[in-house]
Amino acid sequence: MIKIYIVDDHPFVREGLKAYLGTIADIEIVGEAENGRIAMGDIAQLNPDIAIIDLRLPDMNGIEISRYIRARNLFTKVIILSSFSEPSEVKQAMESGISGYLMKDTTPSKVVEAIYQVAKGEPVLHPKIARLLMSQAASSQQAFTELTPKETEVLSLLAKGTSTKDIAKKLYVSESTIKTHLKNIFKKLDVNDRTQAILKAMDLKIIQR
Repeated sequence: MIKIYIVDDHPFVREGLKAYLGTIADIEIVGEAENGRIAMGDIAQLNPDIAIIDLRLPDMNGIEISRYIRARNLFTKVIILSSFSEPSEVKQAMESGISGYLMKDTTPSKVVEAIYQVAKGEPVLHPKIARLLMSQAASSQQAFTELTPKETEVLSLLAKGTSTKDIAKKLYVSESTIKTHLKNIFKKLDVNDRTQAILKAMDLKIIQR
């Protein structure tokens, strides 16, 4: 039996999901909530297998609930069910550890299929979300190709723990020049600091681990 918890501030959505999922023999609805505060308390107590959560709630968002679940090492997997697909929100949702992201135009039968997949440990994405993530990945790869050889060299030295001052000496330029390179690197890699730049550069295979 797969235990499901539903979080959505619209009664119509909750009732619709309960009505359809209630017809599936091996799925059990163990609870529901209209806001994040109630949901977090219930999920911690009930420990459902899957929580189907709206992205935007009156008091918080589904991302915060997902982070709450991960931070407390709960076994509940999260499927976001939303009308929204803003790139920044999708990125944050994926980083929060969700197992699925569906749009509210998903058919009931597809929601059931997603539940089974997530229960088996397989991620599920709505086609629109999958296309968005592929586009973001392509943009990240493009950022890699845009780095100049000098910027790549600066990143490599940075990853070895070399200070800005020592990098400047090694490359026979001023520290301000190195800081300009770093500023450009951060912008191209879409990161905020040196640690993030190094990690992303390693993931993109710009520099070696």
